[in-house]
Amino acid sequence: MRQYEMFELNYEASAPVKSEVDVNLTATFKINGHETKVYGFYAGNRQYKIRFYPRNIGEYSYTVQGIIKDSGEIDCKPADVSSHGMVRAKGTHFQTDDQKWFYPFGTTVYALAHQKEELIDQTFESLKDAPFNKIRTCVFPKHYQYNHNDPQWFPFKKHQNKWAVNHPNWPFWNHLDQIVEHLGKLDIQCDLILLHPYDCWGFSNLSKEQVLTYFNYVMRRYAAYPNIWWSLANEYDLLKYTKDDWLSFANYVSQHDPYHHLLSNHQMVIAWDFDNQETTHICVQIKDVDFISRDIVRYKKPMMVDECCYEGNLPDEWGNLSAFEMVDRFWKVCLQGGYCTHGETFLDPNDIIWWAKGGKLKGHSISRIAFLKRIIDQLPGPLTFAGEDFDEQSFHELQKKMSTGKDAVSPFVQFLCSLSWLDAQKLINTNRQFIGRCKDDQVIVQYYSRHCTAQGTIKLPADKKYAIDVIDVWKKTRRHVIDNVSGDVTVALPGKEGMAIIATQEAIEG
Repeated sequence: MRQYEMFELNYEASAPVKSEVDVNLTATFKINGHETKVYGFYAGNRQYKIRFYPRNIGEYSYTVQGIIKDSGEIDCKPADVSSHGMVRAKGTHFQTDDQKWFYPFGTTVYALAHQKEELIDQTFESLKDAPFNKIRTCVFPKHYQYNHNDPQWFPFKKHQNKWAVNHPNWPFWNHLDQIVEHLGKLDIQCDLILLHPYDCWGFSNLSKEQVLTYFNYVMRRYAAYPNIWWSLANEYDLLKYTKDDWLSFANYVSQHDPYHHLLSNHQMVIAWDFDNQETTHICVQIKDVDFISRDIVRYKKPMMVDECCYEGNLPDEWGNLSAFEMVDRFWKVCLQGGYCTHGETFLDPNDIIWWAKGGKLKGHSISRIAFLKRIIDQLPGPLTFAGEDFDEQSFHELQKKMSTGKDAVSPFVQFLCSLSWLDAQKLINTNRQFIGRCKDDQVIVQYYSRHCTAQGTIKLPADKKYAIDVIDVWKKTRRHVIDNVSGDVTVALPGKEGMAIIATQEAIEG
């Protein structure tokens, strides 16, 4: 057994008489006075498995109880240099179990597990050369535009033409195991979507009790994988379940996952309540990413923009972003201290569209996202937003201050305060600055988005010295321009969109 890698115990016994999910099989692992209780699962063909995720180095003892009795001791060796453990929320960012910062650069392949093997293999080949370290994908098959094929296997067996959630279909789950494990070998987090509304087979109509039975099996089988995240649903608000149902789903997953993987929920219109204590991070579908920093401040949790539309050429508005627009949204999100997810939707004569089925990546945003990822990975810590965050409360406070007439203000501010918040917000949008900083201002990054300025001014601390580079996010270039500067520094720019300035604190001599 090795630290941060799933460990498995295997047993043979009689098959369950009734439910093949709620089997009486538990194991308790102990080390240094700390114990973890896990539930085993039936894997078919008289085979039972217990999976465990070890976080500590040293000698574990374990006791198996229920339909199988066993005990023993096993030595947990230090983690391999490539293993960093589960990803967890750390303030408004993410960190692995070995306390390394993790910066998610995601992509989406909803129905990956439900394609033919040749297509799945092609998807893995594409991912090997892509910058993505997180993928959103579904347990259930998906029935939607450009995605109408029946899967080879369904998750459950049928009884009297209804899904028997107490009787998993073993070929499907074995196949899903292989996909999760393959993603792990590629150092990719698997953001596993548990429910979704795009369905013609009846999975979106499971009762609350059936959902909890299904969740029971998923927790038993997948909680010990280090590269799993839980997404309760894709577009949860399109499903029939009540608010109380969703809260009970979140609570069930949290209570039945002994390792407490990352957990969130994705919306179509009605955002999930990110104050929910079981929810570890913000997950949103949003087109206008300019103000995501407000939710980071409000909820004090990491932000995943898991859907900001897709690069492609579909007739649908959500599926025809230009490559530059996709790259621009990534930069805006990252400079505000958040994290972004890519998707790709190019028409194909065989309906092999990455966002749905995988295959080959065709877009031009990929290498530019990889360029951004290299910049982020080289930073001394995660970025936080350093621009002005003018929200509705700040606006009304400014209006109140204006009403006193004590301070002289510009005509622009006078006009701004005469507007409603809705109109004022539209005006403020045009002046949004995207500035991120990290680790006591060791690095400050300013992104100009679609503004085509020939001069950019970056405000630096007066008591530190910086080196300045100019970045072209489309050409993927970084050019050093100035040394040993501080305070307000004006930098010459080429007067084109997609430019950024990065200031790095210079080492103090002596």
